[in-house]
Amino acid sequence: MIEFIEYFSALLIGLLLGLTGGGGSILTVPVLVYILNFNPIIASAYSLFIVGMTSSFGTLINLKKGNVVLKTGLLFALPSLISVYITRKYIVHSIPEVFFENSTFIITKNVFLMVLFAVVMFFAALSMLKTPKTIDKVAIEKEQNLFLIIVQIFCVGILIGLIGAGGGFLIIPALFHFAKLPIKKAIGTSLFIIATNSLIGFSGDVQNINVDWNFLFRFAAVAMFGIFVGIYLGKYFNEKSLKKIFGWFVLIMAVFILTKELIF
Repeated sequence: MIEFIEYFSALLIGLLLGLTGGGGSILTVPVLVYILNFNPIIASAYSLFIVGMTSSFGTLINLKKGNVVLKTGLLFALPSLISVYITRKYIVHSIPEVFFENSTFIITKNVFLMVLFAVVMFFAALSMLKTPKTIDKVAIEKEQNLFLIIVQIFCVGILIGLIGAGGGFLIIPALFHFAKLPIKKAIGTSLFIIATNSLIGFSGDVQNINVDWNFLFRFAAVAMFGIFVGIYLGKYFNEKSLKKIFGWFVLIMAVFILTKELIF
């Protein structure tokens, strides 16, 4: 039964990555923690590898379709991959096991990371579900500041490193709102950035954990098949519906994790 759940989850992760350009890591971490009983630190590291390998496959497919804007992808990937690597290599493993404690309340490292994961997801979902206002494109160009965007993406990398997610649910809103890419190009470019960030981030973990390579390659292989199917199905959805699907999925997962960690 566990093997069936494992393969089904891997397939669903790939489908979500292919269909929405994100959401794979959002599902990967909860599945590894709540169903397959991995420690959140190990789960976040494994998530980076699984999503990185799957996103690499998805990037190749989207390149052929012309849905990857490499110049924008590199601009977003470079500052974030530096911060992701530093965070996974040094910061995550330096967080104390008891993150906060008083006479009545204790927050462990694992709870802190999962709650942070859910809070970031929640606000990312709201940004995608919000109806965009009509804004003059000339005014938008004047308002954009390259330095500020790079700083924001660097901070996104720190969050990605802390929560062990590929960051699609953070990167797609950034590509959509800051780079002004259409949602399908944002999805394809997001996969390129996710692949880069995730694999670089995982390399920062390798020396700190014992890796079950057999499990990782098996899980990633099924997810790769799922992303192929997801990209194929994506052509039957318009941009508005894809944006809404992505936003609602992230919001539901955020509420689930918060409920699981803080109430039960």
